[in-house]
Amino acid sequence: MSKPKPVITIENVVASASLEHPVDLDAITKLFPTAEYRPEQFPGLVFRLKKPKTATLIFNSGKMVCTGAKSETQAIKAVDKVIRELKNRGIVIMGKPKTQIQNIVASASLGGRIDLEKATYKLSKTMYEPEQFPGLIHRMDEPKVVILLFASGKLVCTGAKKEEEVYRAVNKLHKTLEGEGIIYYE
Repeated sequence: MSKPKPVITIENVVASASLEHPVDLDAITKLFPTAEYRPEQFPGLVFRLKKPKTATLIFNSGKMVCTGAKSETQAIKAVDKVIRELKNRGIVIMGKPKTQIQNIVASASLGGRIDLEKATYKLSKTMYEPEQFPGLIHRMDEPKVVILLFASGKLVCTGAKKEEEVYRAVNKLHKTLEGEGIIYYE
């Protein structure tokens, strides 16, 4: 029987951008009735897109944070689309903001059960307190990510700045778990 390969899904990509100049959030609210802006509750305006399905926070300072994208490319396209829509309705935007990926969250299934007790001793930089939280927290140095590992063989990877780092981290961990005899296939 061949051992299963990890199945990895990108769940959320968070990107930031800066317009490098202030923007009038009240003007945006008037032009886009679907935009959510309640300054007494939160200083940012929420600008939602249906395609790609994302939410972009826009602040008076011109800083923007886009969440909900399923890839780096989609996050960049979403920010560009928000800017294009603002410009098309007359919001003055000078220059082209540089979009930066801040965090990528992915889930994965390793296809087998994991002995978390054993993993605690074999992996460096781990924290496992089953009374507090059912997963093992593993801080990987290269690539620099945090992985939440569960006995079911499922995991969550966070902190990556590139999709490639997610794949590298999950595959590296999978190889280590197999090498140490910590993963069991039914």
